[in-house]
Amino acid sequence: MGQRSVVEWWDELDEVTKKWLVENPGCVVLPRTVANVVHKASGGHLAQDQHGEHQLSAAEQSFIRAKIKAAQVSAGKRA
Repeated sequence: MGQRSVVEWWDELDEVTKKWLVENPGCVVLPRTVANVVHKASGGHLAQDQHGEHQLSAAEQSFIRAKIKAAQVSAGKRA
């Protein structure tokens, strides 16, 4: 079973989890509670370590930062 890209599971996330990810852009390792939600949204295609945490790849971090910038632009804030 291969790992799904953040692009594939982002729309499956609930708004609370999306908000957490956007409000914590410096987080590289997702805490177990957030990783569990993301794991479920990805259809079980998300790598988790022995502690249930997930390390965001550079591509995942870039995608989340792009979502932040897009939200700022749509809100009329300077990106």
